[in-house]
Amino acid sequence: MRCVAELGQCDFGESRVQEALPKQKELIDLHLHWHFIGRLQSNKVRPVVKAFDVIHSVDSLLLAERVSRIALEEARRPDVLLQVKLRADPSKGGLSADELCAIWSDLQALPGLQISGLMTMAPLEMGSMQRRELFAECRALADRLKLVECSMGMSTDWKEAADAGSTWLRIGSALFGPRLLSTDSAN
Repeated sequence: MRCVAELGQCDFGESRVQEALPKQKELIDLHLHWHFIGRLQSNKVRPVVKAFDVIHSVDSLLLAERVSRIALEEARRPDVLLQVKLRADPSKGGLSADELCAIWSDLQALPGLQISGLMTMAPLEMGSMQRRELFAECRALADRLKLVECSMGMSTDWKEAADAGSTWLRIGSALFGPRLLSTDSAN
């Protein structure tokens, strides 16, 4: 990571708090921006709010309320991307477009929440054209809500996401190799 950071990359994503903290400590001299890209569990909100500049995975009003409250308590305002699920996929979390629109005013009223965009992931079985359509739909929804950021696209579908207007790509395994799985299930 240090080598990539020294080449000018200043934004890094991590999906587990416990794996991020030692890296943040080791690389503190580089003044990096840290993105939480994993599934956000309610019991991990406080450490995520304290350690990350951007949270890509707020997927419910209840979770947004918790992030807002803890952000105020910790005097931190990380940027928040709301996770949307625009296709039926039981393996993915997120709000449907209709659900998001129904709670949009409630989300905007949360004093500790700084919503900057949307995040989505394409189901693994989707073809390239379907992924392009999904990503374009997410970009259009973000534009309709006047949100700048769209976090979409991973190592296998980043080209389709970039073509559709993604502002954040999650391409860690393409840059750093496959993620080593932790044996600690609490992560």
